[in-house]
Amino acid sequence: MKLPRRNFLHVAAGAAVLPAVSTIAWTESYPSRPVRFVVGFAPGGGGDLATRLMAQWLSERLGQQFVVENRVGASSNLATEQVVRSSADGYTLIQLNVANAINATLYEKQLSFDVLRDLVPVASFMRVPNVMEVSPTLPVKTVPEFIAYARANPGKVMFASSGVGTTLHMSGELFKAMAGIDMLHVPYRGLAAGGYADLMTGAVHVTFDNLPPSIELIRAGKLRALAVTSMTRSQALPELPIVADYLPGYEASAWYGIAAPAGTPAVIVEKLNQELNAAFADSKMKTRIAELGGTPLPGSPADFAKFFASETEKWAKVVKLSGAKTD
Repeated sequence: MKLPRRNFLHVAAGAAVLPAVSTIAWTESYPSRPVRFVVGFAPGGGGDLATRLMAQWLSERLGQQFVVENRVGASSNLATEQVVRSSADGYTLIQLNVANAINATLYEKQLSFDVLRDLVPVASFMRVPNVMEVSPTLPVKTVPEFIAYARANPGKVMFASSGVGTTLHMSGELFKAMAGIDMLHVPYRGLAAGGYADLMTGAVHVTFDNLPPSIELIRAGKLRALAVTSMTRSQALPELPIVADYLPGYEASAWYGIAAPAGTPAVIVEKLNQELNAAFADSKMKTRIAELGGTPLPGSPADFAKFFASETEKWAKVVKLSGAKTD
């Protein structure tokens, strides 16, 4: 039987509303099962610890487990590609960090994805300074003394990092360029894999390490800290000056946030963003973030997208200046 046109339009309009109603109901119940939270680095590092802290917060707030999954390889590129290819339903998230901003240029010809095209930034949550630390065998105690020593020994000062293109490497390259000194880069497969031992004995001379993994070595006097790389002093080591006191404009912090596959419903993105930002008003969470050597990095999804774009532009210049290459 043929429906009158008016009735047909009424039925069609009702059918069009059904998916929207279904989507609203589905997103309001989010999450209804555990959420995978992928981290591109090994367990135990500063970024992993920060992400586990936020995953625990989200688990408690939203009543479902946010399960951290470490997917190591290619400076977090393998993890990022895995999430890019995942369903855009809010049940797979990725820890976005400064390595992703560096990789956009360092791996430019090798990446099959574009972070700002293929992921939607959800929220930034923490910034952690690197710390410029030297071997106790090196006869310097301040940043100016280090620069003078490096200028007097061109090409002989070796700076250690956790690998080509890492934030440790790029922090050193930025320092090298701004100070006008010549240093030799020595990459390790993580500073724990020989880097710290070589620093302590003087086999290498300096590194620009993430603060959390090295803070106990500094406190024990096994490494000598000269300054932090953020624009303000660190609450964890308040006695240390900032590198920018001597090289105005220098800044090289690690930072962490959350992203989801492009196409993830906006209501889910907003829900996650609101819950993460709520952590910064909680006294216990603020204390835990400070204990990790970090400072909160709140904001909207749009704020995080803008921040990521500016970091990508900043580190692109350093990568090109350094001539860093991947294998």
